[in-house]
Amino acid sequence: MYTTLKKVLQEADQLHMAIGAFNTHNLEMVPAIIRAASNQKTPVIVQTSEGTAAYVGMKTLVAVVTSLAGEYGVDAVLHLDHAKNWDTIRAAVDAGYSSVMYDGSALPFKENILGTKRVVEYAHAAGASVEAELGTVGGTEDGVVVHSDGVHLTDPEDAVEFIEKTGIDALAVAIGTNHGQYKSKTSIDFGVLESIHGAVSKPLVIHGGTGVSDEDIHKVIDRGIRKFNVGTELLVRWNITSRTLYSSNKENTSNRDNVVPALDAITQIIEHKISLFKNI
Repeated sequence: MYTTLKKVLQEADQLHMAIGAFNTHNLEMVPAIIRAASNQKTPVIVQTSEGTAAYVGMKTLVAVVTSLAGEYGVDAVLHLDHAKNWDTIRAAVDAGYSSVMYDGSALPFKENILGTKRVVEYAHAAGASVEAELGTVGGTEDGVVVHSDGVHLTDPEDAVEFIEKTGIDALAVAIGTNHGQYKSKTSIDFGVLESIHGAVSKPLVIHGGTGVSDEDIHKVIDRGIRKFNVGTELLVRWNITSRTLYSSNKENTSNRDNVVPALDAITQIIEHKISLFKNI
């Protein structure tokens, strides 16, 4: 069923696991994400950037995710990732997104609280969940430089105050990961993560999940990570596979013959990630 971030993360916390949040860059990726979750018998979070939401259409995405969640019997969340613009967030909530992330992490601490609280009030009134970020996760997300001034790790004491004053449902933490990192693996500050987990009770979120090694996935879940974002790895595999097919197939080949193998490739990645996120 179509559901909220709050609900699936509560279940994840009870089962000591994480829920995979997978960025889709087009409408074709959405069924692959939900089918993979169905095969793994887990809930799933379909994420879109502001760019993807504008490209596909927010109401279209809501309708497709809602329909596929019912068809496959999967608890699915549609989440707007790294949104900074109030009008875009409001439009997503009004269109039926079940979760939004307000990213005020580049703002001064008090401004981040004020902006996040405004989003929480609006989203919660509509039944949607809210994720926010404290500290800064560097790198590039969907072609956009997320933070140009480097990485600032999340302060555990600030996290306590931030959660209390905003009422968010999940907190994205900066622990050393980077958006867009896929050619190397991240060096995570497990000490900072442990301190945050010990200080707060809200589910924690890791961004830049592509750069986290398989071995470290279990370690971060054991330290409170309940939502695990994966985007770059899917995009890279899609582009590599489709580029090879488009260059080798004849120009009158059905587009399906170029797209379906790319979908199969990302489905394999998603299922592998979900199997790790179960933390068995």
